[in-house]
Amino acid sequence: MIGLAGAVLGRVYADSLLTQLVLGAAVGSVGVSLAARRLPSWLVAPLSVGALLGYTAFALWFTAQRADLPGALGTVAVDAARNGIPRLLTALIPVEPMPDTVIVPLVAAWLAGLAGAEVGIRASRVLLGLVAPAVLYAGALYVVGPNAEPTVWSTLAFATAGAVALAAGGRPSQPPPGPSDPGSELPPAVRATMRLRVLASTAAGLAVVVGLAVLLAPLVARQVGATPVDPRRYVQPPQVDSLDENPLIRISGWALSPDQKLLDVTTSGGTVPAGPAGGAPGGGAEPTPADGEAPVEPDPVEELEQPAGVRIRLAVLNDYDGVTWRVGATYRNAGRVLPAVESVPDLRTERIQQQITIDGLTGRLLPAVPTPREVTGARVAYDQSSGTMIRPEGLKSGLAYSVTSVREYPDYDLLPAANVPSGDAVARFLRVEAGAPEQLTRLATQLAEDNGAPYGRAAAIETFLAEHYRVVPDAPSGHAYPNLNFFLFGPSNGGGQRGTSEQFAASFAVLARMMGLPSRVVVGFQSSTGSGPVRAADALAWPEVLFDGLGWVPFNPLPKPNTKPRPVEEDFKPEPEDPTPPPDEASETAEPTPSGTPGPAAAPDRRGGLGTPVLVGGGTGGLLLLLTGLAVVVVGLRRAQRRRRLAEGSPAQRIYGAWREVTDALRLAGRPVPNHLAATEVAEHARSSIQGAAAPSTPTGPGDDVPAPADPTATTHPATLRRAVPPIDDLAVLVNLAAFAPGHATDDQARQAAELALTYAGELRADRPWWRRALWSLHPGPLRWRS
Repeated sequence: MIGLAGAVLGRVYADSLLTQLVLGAAVGSVGVSLAARRLPSWLVAPLSVGALLGYTAFALWFTAQRADLPGALGTVAVDAARNGIPRLLTALIPVEPMPDTVIVPLVAAWLAGLAGAEVGIRASRVLLGLVAPAVLYAGALYVVGPNAEPTVWSTLAFATAGAVALAAGGRPSQPPPGPSDPGSELPPAVRATMRLRVLASTAAGLAVVVGLAVLLAPLVARQVGATPVDPRRYVQPPQVDSLDENPLIRISGWALSPDQKLLDVTTSGGTVPAGPAGGAPGGGAEPTPADGEAPVEPDPVEELEQPAGVRIRLAVLNDYDGVTWRVGATYRNAGRVLPAVESVPDLRTERIQQQITIDGLTGRLLPAVPTPREVTGARVAYDQSSGTMIRPEGLKSGLAYSVTSVREYPDYDLLPAANVPSGDAVARFLRVEAGAPEQLTRLATQLAEDNGAPYGRAAAIETFLAEHYRVVPDAPSGHAYPNLNFFLFGPSNGGGQRGTSEQFAASFAVLARMMGLPSRVVVGFQSSTGSGPVRAADALAWPEVLFDGLGWVPFNPLPKPNTKPRPVEEDFKPEPEDPTPPPDEASETAEPTPSGTPGPAAAPDRRGGLGTPVLVGGGTGGLLLLLTGLAVVVVGLRRAQRRRRLAEGSPAQRIYGAWREVTDALRLAGRPVPNHLAATEVAEHARSSIQGAAAPSTPTGPGDDVPAPADPTATTHPATLRRAVPPIDDLAVLVNLAAFAPGHATDDQARQAAELALTYAGELRADRPWWRRALWSLHPGPLRWRS
């Protein structure tokens, strides 16, 4: 029965070693109890515990050697005993058998065997003795949770073993009455009556059991059909600090200390395996790289130029909130062999071996050539979605480890015709936070209008950045919207239009998302030879775009060396301002009279006192000052109103406030919501109010003129810039929840509602004409609108 518990738990492990070790613990613990059954009971427990220590030491030594863990056995054992439970519950599935992931099951199995054998065999209490293995089996099921397929045969085998134990351990029945037994002299009628009573009681008991089964079976079946609880959600996985969550901000610091040695690396590559896409484009043979050199990679797409050498990845940054890029990873303790990251099938791949020694690099992020598959010499935690690794204990000088990575080579011949994925699976890579500068949006619109295909847009961003901006090591750090706006459009003689790879990569990724291209930022190092020291000057950030059938494709928006950037104004023309000249300019440009002399209005006032221009100017200045004051008051009241709606009150009230923000935004955009619409109909109306939104064009009420949706195949329409707008349907669901079950709304749902409302309002504003955008924050209507 204990061995079956080990088999159930072993389903979430990488191999059968855990099952074998648990079975060994079961045999050892029960064997010690059987061998010492004639000894005093007080002596059995010390003997069994001594055998447990010896068996556990052997298991820890064996698994440590198998996983190539450094350190003495005592250090490994103390670390496993201290961190066994949290690491088991935060380990990446499938779990590799390591000292800290096997010690808890081994000790629990041994103790269950000791308790069961002593109670069931020595005390002859078989039913009570089965409690320990039953608890162990239930604990194994709980730890596995929803992370493995349901098991039926092992549960049936466990129940059968328990029934056999009860049957074999029962007391022998009394011998039947013999001729000398007084019971044999009972009259036949009495014996018949006794048999009838026994039969009746048996039938009654059977009826009770069947009735309980009929009543309880549906309840039990419903519980079995439900998803089991995952105990891993109650244990916090390894965490990182802000520098490791956003290593992009370290680029500028490394640029100021270019000679700082961060690590040493030695790489050696194998051959590209044969396969459906294993050969070089055009049917040629794929060259085999020499040790320490990057493979010769065909690059039929001229625009996609990558620096020579080997890129060592430090972290993948997936999320952007308008202020910082973040990794947004969930790290799980992993063993020597890492699970494969979801990738595109049929891509050419190559195995790269690396020997890395840390020198001046700090933090917890562990550098490696993407994508790592096997790590020895260091304990790692791993985010399977991005391939980012950390060392939970932190990096230290002298740390040496080996990594085997699988590097993929997309077929660049397919890029010009490749599409980009969409949907919930890539929503995080398309998210554009509200508040983007208008110039940034206009630049994205201009580049998208001139390029239709997804790759054409990405290449246009790459070319624009490489031709108009400079790389300087002393550029200040920062990649929030204001920083990117200054980098792209600031005066070149005032610090603008120059930056480090931080600004280039961040600008590329944001512009790509505005064009509907799923993008992310990667931070790492560029080793020119693949072997030798890696210094701070080698630190690099680069963007990647996700293409269907090709995976993540890196781009290089940095300018070529020794090239002079062209002025941004040559290729980016901002929208013209209002052609109507101000009143003072109109008066200064008044045409002269036909005689060529100034008219009466231009003649100076030679009388005493103030002249007419002075009075007019003073009155105009006073009026402008009054209007400015009113505008400041309205803006302040609007911000206070938004803060009250989204941050104060119960979760249901804050969800109502977010809904009011959406309806007010629609009213400001000239698309007011009819009063008779339900929440889901309002959501449909809201979707159709943004140009290019994929929503039905059916009018939602009298007088509504909802424009037809944009053609989804039209790739040059500016509306494709806003595919990242979150579905307002989610907010409608939250509003219905707050209306019909206000007590069930949570703070997280209220925050989600506020985020959806602000993002939608920002996108709706960006989609309006310039005069509506200018009056958006100055309109006093939301302060008095009640519905």
